[in-house]
This record gives sequence, C-alpha cells and structure tokens, in this order.
Amino acid sequence: MDVSIIIVSWNTKEILIDCLESIFEQTRDTEFEVVVVDNCSSDGSVEMVASEFPQVRLIENSENKGFAAANNQGMTISRGRYVLLLNPDTIVLDGAIQKTVNYADQNSEAGVVGCRVIWPDGRRQNSCFRFPTLALVAIGSTLFFRMAKSLYHPLLNPDRYPYLDFNQEQNVDAVAGCFFLVRRKVIDQVGMFDEDFFMYGEEAEWCHRIAKEGWRIRYFPGAEIIHLYGASSSQVEDDTKVNKRKGTLLFLHKTRGPFCAWLANLIMAVGVLLRIPFWVFVDIFSLMVGHKINKIWNKRVRVIWFHLVGLCYPVWKP
Repeated sequence: MDVSIIIVSWNTKEILIDCLESIFEQTRDTEFEVVVVDNCSSDGSVEMVASEFPQVRLIENSENKGFAAANNQGMTISRGRYVLLLNPDTIVLDGAIQKTVNYADQNSEAGVVGCRVIWPDGRRQNSCFRFPTLALVAIGSTLFFRMAKSLYHPLLNPDRYPYLDFNQEQNVDAVAGCFFLVRRKVIDQVGMFDEDFFMYGEEAEWCHRIAKEGWRIRYFPGAEIIHLYGASSSQVEDDTKVNKRKGTLLFLHKTRGPFCAWLANLIMAVGVLLRIPFWVFVDIFSLMVGHKINKIWNKRVRVIWFHLVGLCYPVWKP
C-alpha cells in the first residue's frame, strides 16, 4: 500500500462527495486506500459514504472528537507507506496524490510534504507558515489593519512567508493540514497528533516535533489541489476565532513554555482591547445603514473574555 488517505468529516456531505470523486478519478498508478472518519455528522454523511463509496473504510464517531484525535483514529488503522491527511473541502487535481508520493520517494529527507493549494478561482492559497513566536503574535495582534483583506501587505503577514517563491520547492516550518503527506517512518518515530489540540495548531506542533528529529518539511508546487476552506469550521464561527487563538497559545505553551504562552496571551489581549475604539467607530456607521451587529459583538466578547481569563489561568490548556 503506497498511501492511506485520511479524511475527517463533520457535516460536509455535499462537498465530501466531490472530494472522494476527485480522489478516485485523479489517482492512478498508486496503490491507495481511503479512510473517512466521521465526527458525529447529522447531515447523512455516513450513509452517503457507506452507500456511494463502499470501498472507503469508514469510522463513525459518536461525538465530535476534533481534528487531531479523529485523524489519529484514521492513522491507527491505516496501512500505507505514507499517510495523506486531506480535508473534505478539497478537490484533487491532475494526479496530485501520486505526484506528491513520487516526490517524497525521490526526497528521502522529507518527512512531510505539502502541495500547492489554490482557491476555486485559481488564486494561490497560503498553505505554508512559520511557527508562532512572540514577535509574530505581536504583529498579528497589534496591527489591526490585518483585519481588512483589502489592505493586505506582505509586511503585515510575515507568518505566511510573503517573499517566498511558491513556484519553487521550499523548506518551510509547517504546511497546512488540508493536504499533509507524512511518512510512516516519521509516524513510528515521532508519534501522531497531540490530542490536546482540538482544531488549529496541531499540524504546527506536529511539524515542530518532526523537524526536531531532523526531518525536512517540504513545500512541493508540482502537485495542486483546490481548497474551499473552512467547510467545517464555518459551522461554528463563534468558536473559530477563539480556537485559532487557543491553538497558537497551546503551541507556544508546549514548545516555548508556559511563561511564553502567558506573554503571548497578554499581547493578544492588548491587541483586542486596542481594537475596541475602531470597532465602535465602524459599528456606528453599520447601525446607521441598518446592519445588525449583535452577532459580531458576541464573537468579540468571547475573544476578549478568553484572553482576560487567560491572564489568570491558562485557558488554552485542556
């Protein structure tokens, strides 16, 4: 078995169909298996996979175990020389899986390989990133202009390798979990995901452990997928902002120590508080044109409360 493809799904029935079809249509000359781990979906995803893709190995959870734990379930029963973690909101293009497996076979130092990821309109999507540091947290937290996509500037997004040539192979700190190829030898040596992470931060922490053992984390532009982004997380938007921040702080706690995580939380708290006057100013105009802001402020209050409590207690730890 060359590669085990593991897909964690939570209420993604319609796009999961497209993902699975693309795998079986686009993967040739490679012996593979597909394992779908369903995190207690209520949209008929399990029934769809069982009836339309009987060749898929299916794990049905009675609760949402999160991204890390569910992927570990799939890895535990997988049989491939490689394991590919693939999001359900992806479309495999032009033999991307076998191209990535072939690349890994030819580059024995690569413990993890990520491919080129694009939006449905063809624009490149950021799929490589640096490990979180206090400096990166400070930039992301205090420069509120990052909130406006129209004001995107590379200097405001240093965590995403803004000056890297993504048409060339590159060594990076981490690749995104939407397409994450890892060697079986690496899993045996380093272990699987840290299940303290529910969603966000787990691939960075895993890449950190893998790199510490001397393996390279590689970006390979010779294979390409479409990523719709946020199919599952968009269903719980109120939790997403907190979970992203929690993932960053937990990563720092585990790799740099609790004091570093506390400092990062303090920086994030200051950044959020600095944004409040800006939010109020913008929301006054939103109210004047009839926009509702209750839901937006519910999210903001959750984030503020998370960081304020975190100054007294490490709420990012499970």
